[in-house]
Amino acid sequence: MKVDVSIGEMHRFELRDALLIYRENRRSFITWHTVTAQQQGPPLLGPAQPLTTAFIEDLAESLSGGAAAEVLPESVLAKTDRMIAWWTPRCVRRMFFENAEGKAQQLNGKVFPQPALVWRVAQGDLKIRALCENKRPNAKTPLAVAPYWNLSDDGRVCLGSMRSPESVSVASIGAWEQGFYESAFTHANVGRLTRHEGGHDALWAELAGKRRPFPTYALIQLPQTLAEFIQGR
Repeated sequence: MKVDVSIGEMHRFELRDALLIYRENRRSFITWHTVTAQQQGPPLLGPAQPLTTAFIEDLAESLSGGAAAEVLPESVLAKTDRMIAWWTPRCVRRMFFENAEGKAQQLNGKVFPQPALVWRVAQGDLKIRALCENKRPNAKTPLAVAPYWNLSDDGRVCLGSMRSPESVSVASIGAWEQGFYESAFTHANVGRLTRHEGGHDALWAELAGKRRPFPTYALIQLPQTLAEFIQGR
């Protein structure tokens, strides 16, 4: 059996192996069979063979497209084939606000000091948390609410019209950050984003045009560690 699939270019795949899964309630085991093509009739399965580590590793590499190893910068905190997490120190960035009620309209397009942040991308979702200290976090570092509109309780960014990369490579980090800051902050998804006595609008109004460090006293600390955030808990 041959299958033609277009993936940017023409590839010709041939049926070479088959995995059979046997189940009984919640228990299962898998056998591996070589496949022999016939000129006439269906392919033939060879005798069952036990799965080997080498076969599983080769299969995983082929499914991932044989991605090349990447050199990880110090900003990267964790990475798998489908997830990447990194941190950014405090900085100054331009932000854009667009709200149907006109809230924060006077802040649109101005520059603001930003807290140190932790970013996590997995399966096309971007999540962000804030850091109370301006240094690289470790597994036990407690996190805080990132004080932005468009974020849900678990830190997930409502992407909306945000331009987001399709990959989770090291090379995509800059594009994820740029897409976040250049998109319009449009609405609040949670009740409380900051400890600032005036709330979200007053916090960012106070910071507009400033180049001083972000006031960490305004962050709401969470009972969540970096390890839990990276693991999706």
